[in-house]
Amino acid sequence: MSKQFSALGVSAPILKALGELSIVEPTEIQQRTIPLLLSEKHDVVGLAKTGTGKTAAFGLPLLQLMDTELPVVQAVILVPTRELGHQIFKNLEDFSKHIPNISIAATCGGIPIKPQIERLTQPTQIIVATPGRLIDLIQRKAVDLTQTQYLILDEADEMVSILKESLDEIIAELPKKHRTLLFSATLPGTIKQLIQNYLNKNVVQISASMETSGNQGIDHQYIVVDPIEKLDVLMHFLNSREGERGIIFCKTKAAVNKLAKNLAINRFSSGALHGSLTQGIRDRIMDQFREGHINILVTTDLAARGIDVKEIAYVVNYHLPDTYENYVHRSGRTARAGAKGLSLTVLQEEEVVEIPEFEEELGIKFTKFEKPSALSLEENNTLLWAKQIFKTKPNHDISSDLKAKVKTVFHHLTKDELIEKLLANYVLQNKIDVVEKPVKKFKK
Repeated sequence: MSKQFSALGVSAPILKALGELSIVEPTEIQQRTIPLLLSEKHDVVGLAKTGTGKTAAFGLPLLQLMDTELPVVQAVILVPTRELGHQIFKNLEDFSKHIPNISIAATCGGIPIKPQIERLTQPTQIIVATPGRLIDLIQRKAVDLTQTQYLILDEADEMVSILKESLDEIIAELPKKHRTLLFSATLPGTIKQLIQNYLNKNVVQISASMETSGNQGIDHQYIVVDPIEKLDVLMHFLNSREGERGIIFCKTKAAVNKLAKNLAINRFSSGALHGSLTQGIRDRIMDQFREGHINILVTTDLAARGIDVKEIAYVVNYHLPDTYENYVHRSGRTARAGAKGLSLTVLQEEEVVEIPEFEEELGIKFTKFEKPSALSLEENNTLLWAKQIFKTKPNHDISSDLKAKVKTVFHHLTKDELIEKLLANYVLQNKIDVVEKPVKKFKK
């Protein structure tokens, strides 16, 4: 491992940290970017898909280029969301563990600004920031960027609209001679325009792992459902992957809340994430997911930026993404660091025509995921009902007298007999529901 990274020019303190992190082999984007950033002075555009190690590609050389004897901000890393900022900050802290006197600060929106202002009164070489919060700090004269030599735009395709409004104000604070490094998973026209406007005309472009959109370890599949059975099919899938970690993407906040409520009712270990939640709640949910306290994260596209969690076995597109770029980012949450993963897209019949378009645009191949039979869905719903009973906490407010009377009703039954009767009652009630609802509607 050390020989491979050392051949790229990585210094001994960083090599030691990489060894402790069990980072064994440089990815393609790292192999091509690290030597260039260390030895050249050009602006750089790095294109590589989600999950291919872009943070280390710019983070390792950036840490090495810092003058730790100089207590001023020498590099600014702009990110679209606080979640991604938090992830990059943590990565840089891990990479720089053995570099004496290195100081990194995270100044992202969504949390109180005063502690960040106090933090920046201390010597700081690298700032990880969201554009809006950085401008706020600039306007408050809380940060000095007059000696900043490096501006890094990470996940640039996800913050184009933000950068259009804020980049001029940020660059005005930097020295005229500074180096801009732009990293992105995709290269839409808006990014090309941004490169033309803000990067040197001699910019060097690096494309790595672009022959297909996303990691080779991702199995892209789709399943076709009727709207009425969509939730049951999802529950069947989740039950079949019990114990594994996954992310479910929805198009809207309302859809996230509704689906998360259904998962909670069915006792799945899950949490919801979207932009309307307070930052404290978002942080708590993300920490629970990272630490494995919950297995399923239901989220919108924006809220999921920066989710770099190992061992995510699957991603479910509960709603088809609006753009090809969003599909790349969604599917890239799984199969990270050389692992395998499944990206399952749930479609209605009229949406199937879009699959060939995604295949052609992204250079990937979808296979069809077989829908479970009606009987299998019924059996799964029965299992979920049983789990609901098993995981229901006892109600201690029920009187002892009533409990005793209920026990008397069941006291002569064995466990097997009780289960048989419960199952029979469940099946009977479900059949009654199916018959009675149309009848009641007809009577009206």
